[in-house]
Order: sequence, then structure tokens, then C-alpha cells
Amino acid sequence: MKRPKLIVISGPTAIGKTSFAVTLAKYLGCAVLSSDARQFFKEMQIGTAVPTVKEQQGVKHYFIQHKSIHESYTVGDFEKDAIRLLNSLFETSEVAILVGGSNLYSNAVVHGLDDFPDIPKDISAEWHNIFETKGLRYLQDELKRLDPVYFKVVDTQNHMRLLRALNVCTVSGKAYSSFLNQPKKERSFKTISIELTMPRERLYDRINTRVDHMIENGLLDEAKILLPYKDLNAMQTVGYKELIPYFEEKQSLEKCIENIKTNTRRFAKRQLTWLRNHEVMFKLPYNSVIDKKLLETLGLEESI
Repeated sequence: MKRPKLIVISGPTAIGKTSFAVTLAKYLGCAVLSSDARQFFKEMQIGTAVPTVKEQQGVKHYFIQHKSIHESYTVGDFEKDAIRLLNSLFETSEVAILVGGSNLYSNAVVHGLDDFPDIPKDISAEWHNIFETKGLRYLQDELKRLDPVYFKVVDTQNHMRLLRALNVCTVSGKAYSSFLNQPKKERSFKTISIELTMPRERLYDRINTRVDHMIENGLLDEAKILLPYKDLNAMQTVGYKELIPYFEEKQSLEKCIENIKTNTRRFAKRQLTWLRNHEVMFKLPYNSVIDKKLLETLGLEESI
């Protein structure tokens, strides 16, 4: 029996993954699953670049704006939901597309999650108290000392991820990164991995332009509505957290917008670092034309 195919599209933020995925999905007549953790929340659209109805072009999308910022939704939850959905989709289709910039989430679907030690409540509470009293910089310095490998790829502005890694380091006495890339789970589908590429200077220009467009399209109003929930984990997303100082009259709007651009470029750099350390089957220029020749190269000609 022929194994179904999951096409995984990766690449840094703003490179055009959504557009590529939609065009490919229309060619193949299949659905698109988003693995972008920032796009899960229904209250956040502009700052997370959720594809509009027009941009979806009639292609069925899953895992976009399906949760509230008030709900807990982990990568483990996503893995289970995505595998359950794929099993259902593959009953009637031999191909599906997974696309997004949250590489950990994509990796969980393809390979499964790594096993980590349980964290006692007292250890977790202790690190949380350290964060409350000593701040984000202290967490960053400690993780850099305990696990310089993971420090290079983690979002160092996301205190929840820093705390998670520090908890594991404390409990195990080992680097958090030593628990990564454990033996992979067997999946019922074949994976075809594609990374979109672009010269870095051009990527950074696109990021800056996209942030400007987000501001023009109402990001400020969207972020202001969410201000009462600034302490939620979802609000640590780039594009929202940087605007909080403006609303609190601590920074100018111009400075906050510049911080969004800077942090988005840093996020893209971390994504590129992660991708360099993980093999993909195909690296394609961001502006690759999807035609019969490309599908043959990808081994998808029979899926048309």
C-alpha cells in the first residue's frame, strides 16, 4: 500500500511560506496545516500574519485561530491533534501540507517529541520566583552558562522557554539540549521536507516592510485590546510585547516599532540557525515557480 505524503515547508519568517504552500496545495488539491504557534490564537491576527480568507484562496486550512489566548495549548497537544487530523485526511487524500515557522511544532509532527524529566513543583516555583525577582537577563545568563548550545537557538526573549530549559537543567544535572533529537517515532506517512531560501539582506528588508504594513493595517489597535492580558504567555509574541511600553507611556511609538523589526529579524536569525542544524530534502529559492517540472523534482508528479 502506498504511504501518504506530508509535505513540510519551512523557512524564516516573512519569506513567503504561506503563499508557496497555498499555490502548491491548489496544484495538489490538498489541505494545509499550520504549525505556526503564533497563529493558533483567535484574538491575534494582524501581528501574527494569519492568512486572510483571500490569501487562503479556497484551500482548507487547519490550526489557525482555533484557540484562545486564555487556553493552554502545548506542543504536545498540537502533536496529538495534528497526527489525529492527518490520519483522518489521509483516508481520502494521499498528500497534505504542513507549513509554519515554529520548527519545534513541525518537528513534533514529523518525528515526535523528545522525552524530558518531570519537573517537581518546588523547582518550578523556585525558578519562577527567580524570574520575578531578578528578571529576564538573569535567566538568559544562566541558560547561556548551563547550556550554550540551546541558548543559540532558543527565543531568548521568551521567558517561558527559558524557564522550561532551566528547570530541566536543574532537575537532570544535564544540558537541556542533551534531551533533544532522541530516537524518532515511526509515522505512517512519508515526509517531503522543503526549505525556502532568500538572501539575508533581502529577507530583512521584507521583514521591515511587513512590520510597516502591520502597523498600517491596525496592529496598534489589536495590541491595545489585548493589553489587559499582557502577562499571558501568548502575549510574549513578537509584535505585541514590544508595544506594551508605548501603551504604558514608557517608550515612543517609533522606538517600539523599531524594536518589533529588530526582534523579528532576531527571530528569523534563530530560525535560520535551527534550520542549519536540521537536514531537509530540498532547498528552494523563495520565488520558485510551482509547475510540473518542480513537482517531478519533489517526487509529487503522481499526486497531481
